[in-house]
Amino acid sequence: MNVFIAGGTSGIGYSLAQYYLSKGYCVGICGRDLTKTPENSSKNLKIFQADVCDINSIFSAVNDFLQNKDLDIFINCAGSYAEDVAGNISYEEAEEMLQTNILGTVNCFEVARKAMKGQNKGNIAVIASVSGIMDYENSSLYTKTKRSVIQIADAYRRALKPFGISVTTIAPGYVDTLKLRQLNDNDLSKKPFLTDLETATVTISDAIEKRKKLIIFPAKMKWMMKSLSILPSSLLNIIMFRKAKWMKND
Repeated sequence: MNVFIAGGTSGIGYSLAQYYLSKGYCVGICGRDLTKTPENSSKNLKIFQADVCDINSIFSAVNDFLQNKDLDIFINCAGSYAEDVAGNISYEEAEEMLQTNILGTVNCFEVARKAMKGQNKGNIAVIASVSGIMDYENSSLYTKTKRSVIQIADAYRRALKPFGISVTTIAPGYVDTLKLRQLNDNDLSKKPFLTDLETATVTISDAIEKRKKLIIFPAKMKWMMKSLSILPSSLLNIIMFRKAKWMKND
């Protein structure tokens, strides 16, 4: 089995890479910054420098990895985050979220689609966010981009189903990664229903194996967000603004 993971050099992506390596699969990972990738001596792991915002670099990395072999699983774990509900974000932060979370998602689907063309099989998965299931006027730019990821995945799922290619959308809550800790000064006390990385990895890999359409976890976060989403938009705006202020310690 050949597995390629975009954004696989750290966090959830790298944990998934380790999981598939443990099963004896050949794994390719890519990222913009390879210096943060832990050392790994596995002969089945290939590491590439590539940016999901640059479709040619992703094409090149996948082609170099496959060497004319089939691509069984492609996972896009690349993402960008900046909070803009309780404060302003820079143009550069907004641009990076839009580019990485939306354009990067389309680029990865296109690369995976073309690699799997003619195979009549293959699994594509993308990491969205549980926040993306909510739709209200003043939701954050991050939430809107992740909602876009879910919609893009839905479109590709419909288009690729006749060709035997499945699409799985992963919408996790808070996962205990190094990046999350860095964003929060190592204080995760205000992150409800936190999921450890090992549990998240097992949940995601199981969803891909079972070719599930959409997986939202953990269950408590899923039902909390679904409950909030039925509230009037005006009330939800107030609640989410106060939540963001609280999480920023303001």
